[in-house]
Amino acid sequence: MEFAPEGPMAIPLWINGRAYLTVGDSFFDVLNPLTGQALRRVPMCGASEAAEAIAAAREAQPAWAAMGMNARRVCLNALADALARYAGHFAKLLVQDLGIDEAAAAAEIAAAETALRGVSVGHAGVVAVVVDATQPLAGLALAMAPALLAGAAVVLKPSLKAPSAAYALCELTGRVDWPAGVVNLLHGDAPAIVGLCAAGAERLLYVGDAALGQPVAELAAAAAVPFEVLTG
Repeated sequence: MEFAPEGPMAIPLWINGRAYLTVGDSFFDVLNPLTGQALRRVPMCGASEAAEAIAAAREAQPAWAAMGMNARRVCLNALADALARYAGHFAKLLVQDLGIDEAAAAAEIAAAETALRGVSVGHAGVVAVVVDATQPLAGLALAMAPALLAGAAVVLKPSLKAPSAAYALCELTGRVDWPAGVVNLLHGDAPAIVGLCAAGAERLLYVGDAALGQPVAELAAAAAVPFEVLTG
C-alpha cells in the first residue's frame, strides 16, 4: 500500500466482484498497535454503500445457489488453496494491523483455511457478517463458509482496526474466478450495520468478543433481523 502525501491510502470496498470506491464524510485510520503508525484508512460507510452491497449480493445469490453444493464446495476449496499460496502476504497484513508476531499470524491464516474447507452448512439467502479484531480473518471464514456452502451470498463488515486481510480475501475471490456479487465488503461501524439491516440482509452473523457483539445484536433486534453469534 503506497502512501499519499496527505496520509495513508484508503482500502476500498468490494462490491459486485471489484474494488468499489466511495467518497465518505470521514475515514478511520488503521494504526499499528505497537508503533501507532497509520498504515491505511477505511471510509466510514452508511446506508447508500450498504444498499449497494446488499443489492449486489441479492442479484448474485440465485445463480450461486443454483450451482449446487458440490460446485460451491469446489469454489471454497479453491479460495482456501489461494489463501495458502498467498499466506506470506496475508501474514504481513495481519502483523501490521494487529501487532502480532508471525507465528500468531500463521495460526490465524491456518484457522481461516481450515474454516473455508469446512463441511458445516449454514443459512442461505443474503447474509451479513460482522467481525471484531479478535480473529479478523479466521472469524470471517468461520462465518462466511457455512453460509456460502448453503448457497448464501454475503456482505462482510470487518473490524475497523483490522480490515486489510478481509479486503485481500475478497480480492482472492476474484483471482479464483468466483461469480461477482457472491462476496461483498464494506467498512464502518453502527451506521453501516444499520444500513445492511435496512437494505434487506436476511440474517446477521457476528464473530468476536461478546461485549462488543451486544450492540450489534441490539441493532439487529431493532431491525427484526435474525442474529447469531458464532464462536471458533
